[in-house]
Amino acid sequence: MHALARSVREHPLPWYFAVTFFLSWGAIVWAVWAVTGGLSPTPEQFQLTIPATVPAMLLGPAVASLVLTGIVSGRAGYRDLWARLLTWRVDGRWYLFALLVAPVRLAVPVLVLWMSSLNYAPRIATEPDRTGTLVMGVVLGLVVGLLEEIGWTGFAIPKARQHYSILWTGVLVGVLWGAWHFFVNYWGGGGTNGGVPLVIFMSLWAAAVLVGQLTAYRVLMVWVYEHTGSVLVAALMHASLTAFQFVLNPLTPGVPQQVYPWGQAATMWLVVAAVALTSRDEMTGPRRFLPIHVRIPHRRR
Repeated sequence: MHALARSVREHPLPWYFAVTFFLSWGAIVWAVWAVTGGLSPTPEQFQLTIPATVPAMLLGPAVASLVLTGIVSGRAGYRDLWARLLTWRVDGRWYLFALLVAPVRLAVPVLVLWMSSLNYAPRIATEPDRTGTLVMGVVLGLVVGLLEEIGWTGFAIPKARQHYSILWTGVLVGVLWGAWHFFVNYWGGGGTNGGVPLVIFMSLWAAAVLVGQLTAYRVLMVWVYEHTGSVLVAALMHASLTAFQFVLNPLTPGVPQQVYPWGQAATMWLVVAAVALTSRDEMTGPRRFLPIHVRIPHRRR
């Protein structure tokens, strides 16, 4: 037991990813197998598993973070995590960026594709209850953002920043964050559901999602966190992405589900490029000796 704890303390980042994937993927596979009796669910069968698969998947990053924080840092680690989760007094421009970058970059490719084909009509335009769809998107975004960022930003990002620049931290965590979504993307987002062969799905998904939009967005999330030190702002930025993906992404399965992420990935990397051009040294430079979120209190004399 002592050897295991020592290994976690010496290699917290690999352990975080291993535990997160084990918990989330294990729960998804178990739920799908329990409900459908196999691992090739139809769209209708997969929908039946959502009440079990989605909550279990979301708990993976949070549970991994809380368990490993206790092992690595004990009570001091929990106090630090709680403080970063409650950090809300940051410059307003960071709130604006965190909340608006996702809807703007999601809307552009969806609207362009919609003009070319009704298959790309956003969900909000096809659902009869548009208000309910919007409310559901906001609620889903807040829940997903909070649970996931307790792990990704609460634990993984600070540990990765001890070794990598903002850019490479975003790429590393972003690729693994994208991979973490694989089963939900494949079963619930147009893979088997749309009749797209696995080989084709994997190539399209890897380029558009795995190293595309999610990785680019994570780079920006790391950049924002570097300037705010706030897990709360990161959670809101994640919530904005999830909410507007729910509201704007087309519902047509199959090939349309695999095309629009390419446009989203392209627009997101353009934003990353713009940030990198204006903050090149900051994005690619070495880590700071003192992380920006660490505040040294001023004592009164």
